[in-house]
Amino acid sequence: MARRSFRGRTVVITGGAGGIGRAMARSFGVAGAKIAIIDLSTSPLIETREEMDALGIEAVVLPCDITDPAQVASTMTTVREAFGSIDVLVNNAGIVHRSAFAETRPEVFRRVMEVNLFGAIHCTQACMNDLVENRGLIIAVSSIAGLAPLYGRSGYAASKHAMHGMFESLGAEVAEKGVGVLMVCPSFVETGLEASTLGGDGKRVSRPRSKVGKLGHADDVAAKVLNAAETGRRRLVLTPVGKTSAVLSRVAPGLYERLMIRSLRAELDQG
Repeated sequence: MARRSFRGRTVVITGGAGGIGRAMARSFGVAGAKIAIIDLSTSPLIETREEMDALGIEAVVLPCDITDPAQVASTMTTVREAFGSIDVLVNNAGIVHRSAFAETRPEVFRRVMEVNLFGAIHCTQACMNDLVENRGLIIAVSSIAGLAPLYGRSGYAASKHAMHGMFESLGAEVAEKGVGVLMVCPSFVETGLEASTLGGDGKRVSRPRSKVGKLGHADDVAAKVLNAAETGRRRLVLTPVGKTSAVLSRVAPGLYERLMIRSLRAELDQG
Protein backbone atom coordinates (compact mmCIF):
# COMPACT_ATOMS: atom_id res chain seq x y z
CA MET A 1 0.00 0.00 0.00
CA ALA A 2 1.35 3.44 -0.97
CA ARG A 3 1.92 5.90 1.84
CA ARG A 4 -0.82 8.48 2.19
CA SER A 5 0.44 12.03 1.63
CA PHE A 6 -1.09 14.95 3.50
CA ARG A 7 0.58 17.69 1.46
CA GLY A 8 -2.09 20.20 0.47
CA ARG A 9 -4.78 18.30 2.39
CA THR A 10 -7.05 19.92 4.96
CA VAL A 11 -6.77 18.45 8.45
CA VAL A 12 -9.29 19.47 11.12
CA ILE A 13 -8.14 18.90 14.70
CA THR A 14 -10.49 19.30 17.67
CA GLY A 15 -8.90 20.17 20.98
CA GLY A 16 -6.04 21.42 18.85
CA ALA A 17 -4.84 24.31 21.01
CA GLY A 18 -2.89 22.25 23.51
CA GLY A 19 -1.24 18.96 24.35
CA ILE A 20 -1.48 16.16 21.81
CA GLY A 21 -3.80 18.20 19.58
CA ARG A 22 -1.33 21.06 19.22
CA ALA A 23 1.51 18.61 18.64
CA MET A 24 -0.50 16.95 15.85
CA ALA A 25 -1.17 20.36 14.31
CA ARG A 26 2.59 20.87 14.13
CA SER A 27 3.34 17.41 12.76
CA PHE A 28 0.65 17.40 10.06
CA GLY A 29 1.43 21.04 9.23
CA VAL A 30 5.14 20.37 8.77
CA ALA A 31 4.10 17.47 6.50
CA GLY A 32 2.42 20.03 4.25
CA ALA A 33 -1.19 19.91 5.41
CA LYS A 34 -3.48 22.89 5.87
CA ILE A 35 -4.62 22.86 9.49
CA ALA A 36 -7.95 23.89 11.00
CA ILE A 37 -7.59 24.01 14.77
CA ILE A 38 -10.79 23.88 16.82
CA ASP A 39 -10.87 24.45 20.56
CA LEU A 40 -13.19 25.76 23.25
CA SER A 41 -10.58 28.07 24.80
CA THR A 42 -9.81 31.32 22.98
CA SER A 43 -6.46 32.33 24.54
CA PRO A 44 -4.67 29.05 23.71
CA LEU A 45 -6.04 29.33 20.17
CA ILE A 46 -4.31 32.69 19.74
CA GLU A 47 -1.02 31.25 21.01
CA THR A 48 -1.39 28.25 18.72
CA ARG A 49 -2.04 30.46 15.70
CA GLU A 50 1.12 32.42 16.45
CA GLU A 51 3.09 29.17 16.62
CA MET A 52 1.65 27.94 13.32
CA ASP A 53 2.55 31.25 11.68
CA ALA A 54 6.10 31.03 13.02
CA LEU A 55 6.46 27.53 11.57
CA GLY A 56 5.10 28.62 8.19
CA ILE A 57 2.06 26.36 8.52
CA GLU A 58 -1.13 27.43 6.75
CA ALA A 59 -3.72 27.34 9.52
CA VAL A 60 -6.98 28.75 10.81
CA VAL A 61 -8.04 28.67 14.45
CA LEU A 62 -11.70 28.53 15.36
CA PRO A 63 -13.43 28.60 18.76
CA CYS A 64 -16.20 26.02 18.97
CA ASP A 65 -18.16 24.07 21.57
CA ILE A 66 -18.26 20.63 19.99
CA THR A 67 -21.17 19.57 22.19
CA ASP A 68 -23.38 21.97 20.18
CA PRO A 69 -24.20 20.45 16.76
CA ALA A 70 -25.19 23.83 15.31
CA GLN A 71 -21.85 25.39 16.31
CA VAL A 72 -20.01 22.42 14.86
CA ALA A 73 -21.85 22.67 11.53
CA SER A 74 -21.14 26.40 11.32
CA THR A 75 -17.48 25.89 12.18
CA MET A 76 -17.01 23.24 9.50
CA THR A 77 -18.60 25.61 6.98
CA THR A 78 -15.98 28.19 7.93
CA VAL A 79 -13.24 25.59 7.38
CA ARG A 80 -14.60 24.90 3.88
CA GLU A 81 -14.67 28.62 3.13
CA ALA A 82 -11.02 28.86 4.13
CA PHE A 83 -9.64 25.69 2.53
CA GLY A 84 -12.28 24.35 0.13
CA SER A 85 -12.92 20.92 1.63
CA ILE A 86 -12.03 18.61 4.51
CA ASP A 87 -9.78 15.57 4.03
CA VAL A 88 -8.94 14.49 7.57
CA LEU A 89 -10.83 14.85 10.85
CA VAL A 90 -8.94 14.32 14.10
CA ASN A 91 -11.37 13.85 16.98
CA ASN A 92 -8.99 14.76 19.77
CA ALA A 93 -10.96 17.00 22.15
CA GLY A 94 -11.73 15.41 25.48
CA ILE A 95 -12.11 15.82 29.22
CA VAL A 96 -11.48 13.47 32.11
CA HIS A 97 -12.80 13.05 35.63
CA ARG A 98 -10.98 11.53 38.57
CA SER A 99 -13.40 10.36 41.25
CA ALA A 100 -14.96 7.24 42.73
CA PHE A 101 -18.12 6.13 40.96
CA ALA A 102 -20.24 6.46 44.11
CA GLU A 103 -19.06 10.04 44.64
CA THR A 104 -19.53 11.24 41.05
CA ARG A 105 -22.59 13.31 40.22
CA PRO A 106 -24.70 12.31 37.21
CA GLU A 107 -23.97 15.63 35.50
CA VAL A 108 -20.23 14.83 35.54
CA PHE A 109 -20.79 11.52 33.78
CA ARG A 110 -23.03 13.29 31.30
CA ARG A 111 -20.50 16.06 30.64
CA VAL A 112 -17.71 13.58 29.97
CA MET A 113 -19.91 11.65 27.54
CA GLU A 114 -21.11 14.85 25.84
CA VAL A 115 -17.57 15.99 25.06
CA ASN A 116 -15.72 12.73 24.48
CA LEU A 117 -18.38 10.78 22.60
CA PHE A 118 -21.10 13.08 21.33
CA GLY A 119 -18.67 15.88 20.46
CA ALA A 120 -16.81 13.43 18.24
CA ILE A 121 -20.08 12.25 16.72
CA HIS A 122 -21.19 15.82 15.93
CA CYS A 123 -17.87 16.63 14.25
CA THR A 124 -17.81 13.42 12.25
CA GLN A 125 -21.36 13.86 10.99
CA ALA A 126 -20.59 17.45 9.98
CA CYS A 127 -17.58 16.31 7.92
CA MET A 128 -18.84 13.01 6.54
CA ASN A 129 -19.80 14.17 3.04
CA ASP A 130 -16.35 15.74 2.58
CA LEU A 131 -14.58 12.65 3.88
CA VAL A 132 -16.48 10.33 1.53
CA GLU A 133 -15.95 12.63 -1.45
CA ASN A 134 -12.22 12.90 -0.75
CA ARG A 135 -11.70 9.30 0.39
CA GLY A 136 -10.45 10.84 3.59
CA LEU A 137 -9.46 9.75 7.06
CA ILE A 138 -10.98 9.89 10.54
CA ILE A 139 -8.55 9.78 13.45
CA ALA A 140 -10.22 9.11 16.80
CA VAL A 141 -7.99 9.84 19.79
CA SER A 142 -9.22 7.44 22.41
CA SER A 143 -7.14 6.18 25.34
CA ILE A 144 -5.87 3.00 26.87
CA ALA A 145 -9.04 3.48 28.95
CA GLY A 146 -10.94 2.52 25.80
CA LEU A 147 -9.32 -0.92 25.91
CA ALA A 148 -8.93 -1.58 29.63
CA PRO A 149 -10.51 -0.47 32.93
CA LEU A 150 -9.06 2.61 34.62
CA TYR A 151 -9.44 3.05 38.37
CA GLY A 152 -11.23 6.20 39.51
CA ARG A 153 -12.24 7.16 35.99
CA SER A 154 -15.28 4.99 35.27
CA GLY A 155 -17.10 7.67 33.28
CA TYR A 156 -14.01 8.50 31.26
CA ALA A 157 -13.42 4.81 30.53
CA ALA A 158 -17.07 4.46 29.51
CA SER A 159 -16.74 7.34 27.05
CA LYS A 160 -13.58 5.90 25.51
CA HIS A 161 -15.01 2.37 25.26
CA ALA A 162 -18.00 3.96 23.53
CA MET A 163 -15.67 5.74 21.10
CA HIS A 164 -14.15 2.41 20.14
CA GLY A 165 -17.53 0.83 19.54
CA MET A 166 -18.74 3.80 17.53
CA PHE A 167 -15.70 4.47 15.35
CA GLU A 168 -14.75 0.85 14.72
CA SER A 169 -18.34 0.16 13.65
CA LEU A 170 -18.29 3.29 11.50
CA GLY A 171 -15.03 2.11 9.97
CA ALA A 172 -16.78 -0.98 8.64
CA GLU A 173 -19.52 1.18 7.11
CA VAL A 174 -17.23 3.61 5.32
CA ALA A 175 -14.39 1.30 4.28
CA GLU A 176 -16.01 0.51 0.93
CA LYS A 177 -16.28 4.26 0.32
CA GLY A 178 -12.55 4.66 0.74
CA VAL A 179 -12.64 6.38 4.14
CA GLY A 180 -10.13 5.19 6.71
CA VAL A 181 -10.54 5.13 10.48
CA LEU A 182 -7.55 5.15 12.83
CA MET A 183 -8.03 4.58 16.57
CA VAL A 184 -5.26 6.11 18.71
CA CYS A 185 -4.84 4.86 22.27
CA PRO A 186 -2.34 6.85 24.35
CA SER A 187 -1.62 5.95 27.95
CA PHE A 188 -0.33 8.52 30.44
CA VAL A 189 1.05 11.47 28.46
CA GLU A 190 2.27 14.91 29.54
CA THR A 191 -0.56 17.16 28.33
CA GLY A 192 -2.72 19.95 29.68
CA LEU A 193 -5.66 17.58 30.13
CA GLU A 194 -4.99 17.00 33.82
CA ALA A 195 -5.29 20.74 34.50
CA SER A 196 -8.97 20.53 33.57
CA THR A 197 -9.71 17.21 35.28
CA LEU A 198 -13.10 17.16 36.97
CA GLY A 199 -13.79 15.80 40.43
CA GLY A 200 -16.96 14.00 41.34
CA ASP A 201 -18.63 17.31 42.19
CA GLY A 202 -17.80 18.80 38.79
CA LYS A 203 -15.09 21.13 40.14
CA ARG A 204 -11.47 21.04 39.05
CA VAL A 205 -9.30 18.50 40.86
CA SER A 206 -6.32 20.08 42.63
CA ARG A 207 -4.52 16.97 43.90
CA PRO A 208 -1.87 15.49 41.57
CA ARG A 209 -2.45 12.33 39.58
CA SER A 210 -0.39 9.20 40.04
CA LYS A 211 2.46 8.56 37.63
CA VAL A 212 2.32 5.10 36.11
CA GLY A 213 5.57 4.33 34.33
CA LYS A 214 7.36 6.93 32.26
CA LEU A 215 5.04 9.62 30.93
CA GLY A 216 4.82 9.92 27.16
CA HIS A 217 5.41 13.19 25.34
CA ALA A 218 2.88 14.86 23.07
CA ASP A 219 5.39 15.35 20.25
CA ASP A 220 6.28 11.65 20.26
CA VAL A 221 2.59 10.75 20.14
CA ALA A 222 2.00 13.16 17.25
CA ALA A 223 4.90 11.75 15.23
CA LYS A 224 3.60 8.21 15.66
CA VAL A 225 0.05 9.25 14.76
CA LEU A 226 1.30 10.88 11.56
CA ASN A 227 3.23 7.74 10.62
CA ALA A 228 0.23 5.52 11.39
CA ALA A 229 -2.00 7.76 9.26
CA GLU A 230 0.48 7.70 6.37
CA THR A 231 0.77 3.91 6.45
CA GLY A 232 -2.92 3.08 6.81
CA ARG A 233 -2.90 1.69 10.34
CA ARG A 234 -6.27 1.05 11.95
CA ARG A 235 -5.18 1.04 15.60
CA LEU A 236 -2.22 2.62 17.39
CA VAL A 237 -1.56 1.75 21.04
CA LEU A 238 1.12 3.94 22.58
CA THR A 239 3.71 3.74 25.38
CA PRO A 240 5.00 0.56 27.05
CA VAL A 241 2.47 0.95 29.89
CA GLY A 242 -0.37 1.28 27.41
CA LYS A 243 0.67 -1.77 25.40
CA THR A 244 1.15 -3.86 28.53
CA SER A 245 -2.21 -2.77 29.94
CA ALA A 246 -4.05 -3.60 26.73
CA VAL A 247 -2.69 -7.15 26.72
CA LEU A 248 -2.71 -7.85 30.47
CA SER A 249 -6.31 -6.72 30.97
CA ARG A 250 -7.37 -9.37 28.44
CA VAL A 251 -5.16 -12.33 29.31
CA ALA A 252 -4.88 -11.81 33.09
CA PRO A 253 -7.67 -9.44 34.18
CA GLY A 254 -7.30 -10.22 37.88
CA LEU A 255 -3.59 -9.41 37.88
CA TYR A 256 -4.20 -6.26 35.84
CA GLU A 257 -6.86 -5.13 38.32
CA ARG A 258 -4.57 -5.61 41.32
CA LEU A 259 -1.72 -3.71 39.66
CA MET A 260 -4.05 -0.92 38.57
CA ILE A 261 -5.53 -0.50 42.05
CA ARG A 262 -2.07 -0.48 43.62
CA SER A 263 -0.88 2.21 41.19
CA LEU A 264 -3.91 4.51 41.25
CA ARG A 265 -5.79 4.11 44.54
CA ALA A 266 -3.75 6.84 46.24
CA GLU A 267 -5.27 9.44 43.89
CA LEU A 268 -8.65 9.02 45.54
CA ASP A 269 -7.26 8.54 49.05
CA GLN A 270 -5.75 12.05 49.01
CA GLY A 271 -9.08 13.62 49.85
